[in-house]
Amino acid sequence: MSDQRPFIIIGGGIGGMAAAIALGRRGFATHVLEQASAFGEVGAGIQLGPNVFRAFEALGVRDQIVADAWFPQNLEMRDALTGASITKIPVGAGFKQHFGEPYGVTHRADIHKTLMDAAAAQPHSVLETNARVESFEDNGDGVRVHLADGRTIEGRAIIGCDGLWSKTREYVVGDGAPIVSGHIAYRAVLPRAEVPEDLWSGDVILWAGPKTHLVQYPLRRGELFNLVAVFHSDRYEEGWNAEGDIDELMHRFAGERPEVMRLLERIETWRMWVLCDREPVKNWSRGRVTLLGDAAHPMLQYLAQGANMACEDALRLAEEITSTPNDLADAFLRYQQARYLRTGRVQTMARIYGEFYHAAGVKAELRNAALGGRTAEQSWAGMDWLYGGSW
Repeated sequence: MSDQRPFIIIGGGIGGMAAAIALGRRGFATHVLEQASAFGEVGAGIQLGPNVFRAFEALGVRDQIVADAWFPQNLEMRDALTGASITKIPVGAGFKQHFGEPYGVTHRADIHKTLMDAAAAQPHSVLETNARVESFEDNGDGVRVHLADGRTIEGRAIIGCDGLWSKTREYVVGDGAPIVSGHIAYRAVLPRAEVPEDLWSGDVILWAGPKTHLVQYPLRRGELFNLVAVFHSDRYEEGWNAEGDIDELMHRFAGERPEVMRLLERIETWRMWVLCDREPVKNWSRGRVTLLGDAAHPMLQYLAQGANMACEDALRLAEEITSTPNDLADAFLRYQQARYLRTGRVQTMARIYGEFYHAAGVKAELRNAALGGRTAEQSWAGMDWLYGGSW
């Protein structure tokens, strides 16, 4: 008789839901444990490269994601001091033809709900909130998870999808606290009607300044306008949803283009998070416990690939489990072997892109010279390693 015990997924974010769908579509039982009182995603905008649209297709959720998303025609970087366009990459029809998939942006709450609904629809799926994991154990032929409310849940294996501050990672990798980048992000969303007409654009625009940048783009089919302001700071506060200090924000961006300052002034309340990551590692599995998404390879947001990589992880993990369902430890090792170089490259390149975005002086001139004047085809070719890849 086949093993009917569930895979216990710790964390009910995008990665956890993707894992539940990927495994559920292959006939495996899953039990998602979320410590919060409700399922949901903190944050607003999220960018979706062609690679994740392939993952959405494999997860069976592509149509709903597309229905909620916005599809810009260009990705543009502008100089936040002069207003000059540094580079403008078309992501319309030609981009889609090159990669086989589009470039989109969407609201985190929308994508999470779509994934959650799909996970809940799997025949052997349990989604549970208020389920804080206190400890767990791997007894060799199964796992046992102990919850804060005194319950114990038994399963086949544990998949840690508990993010940047993962407790599961402490058991598997044990590399301590995340690395604080020295960058802080403030986020806010405006209704479309509150955006001055001359500041509205359907493109993804990044205003690159010295030790700062501002990203703007529409959300939810164009009904909302997403703003993310990033700057260098030594402030540290764990979490993703603290209230931002407007005075500090305006001080950091002082002297930049009127368009930038006017957008920042439109927001009365900002939510902030400190940007952190970790060094890439080759191993994120131990026995019947493995990691996925930010728990395995947290990355800075500069390539907009955190959720995308998590969805890729989920699909590859499900494939390896299906290949050897009775040897999960080996399946987990094959999964990480297939994924660690790709995710490690994204982690590393995200740091480099952060330096590009925030360059000043000679470095900014070198950046502008390197990026300016490229054809669309040259820009796309530079993205092949990322958007042309998969799980």
